[in-house]
Amino acid sequence: MSKDVAGRMREEIVLELYHSINSVCAQKIRLTLVEKGLSCTEHLMKLNGDQFDPAYLKLNPNGVVPTLIHDGKAITESSVILYYLDEVFPNPPLMPTDPLARTKVRLFNKLIDEYVHNSCMILTFATAFRPPLLRIPEAQRNAEFAKSPIKKRAEYKTDVVTHGLQSVYVAEALAHHRKLLAWIDEAVQNGPYLAGDSYSLAEAAVIPYLLRLELLRLSGLWADYPGVATWWARMRERPSSRSAIIERMTDKDWAPFRELAPDPWPQVQGLLQAA
Repeated sequence: MSKDVAGRMREEIVLELYHSINSVCAQKIRLTLVEKGLSCTEHLMKLNGDQFDPAYLKLNPNGVVPTLIHDGKAITESSVILYYLDEVFPNPPLMPTDPLARTKVRLFNKLIDEYVHNSCMILTFATAFRPPLLRIPEAQRNAEFAKSPIKKRAEYKTDVVTHGLQSVYVAEALAHHRKLLAWIDEAVQNGPYLAGDSYSLAEAAVIPYLLRLELLRLSGLWADYPGVATWWARMRERPSSRSAIIERMTDKDWAPFRELAPDPWPQVQGLLQAA
């Protein structure tokens, strides 16, 4: 088989992605697909119930996005999907060759999976997503949250929508984001990227969370981290960030953030000072 034929066969590989435009986890995957020049068939999900459809739960029992389908097999968990894409489609590589740098990529993903992601959900539902949810009768709202197979997520959402930034979960969520920002600031003291001299899966994993903080008007969190500000200015304007995330957002996707009121930053500043 010639290299040209093999290349065409690779281009004809069909990937399917179940996702939502505003999902930070789905944004990681779209960034990676763009960076690798991969196309996919998209299935846009409305996260007010589509994720609990029995047919979708067969693909993703946790009832979350994204889910990647490749050769008829479902791959779930965004960090797992990132590593899968880099292994199956190795060019261009998004993992460093240096073993120590590779551990940095894995550590950023681990921090996000274990702490930052739920913290992002907490801050988002305590602010931008809260007003429309408060217009839904409490019993109905909590019943919808309870559909999640991940009961801790339902607990978080119920509390933060009820109490906003006064929720008992908010201070810890801010602390986890501050830890991520400190890691970014330290990493870019040694080079232009988070894990070496080139863009990696660490960037793909982290970028959606910085954008979410910015959209929530919480960019003041990195005022003490000049390295973060410099890195983020470059990453925000990177073509993949624009085409995979920013330019995909419709007016409806932007609305919760553009209409965010009151500005959460003064209250967040108070929480940080009290910590």
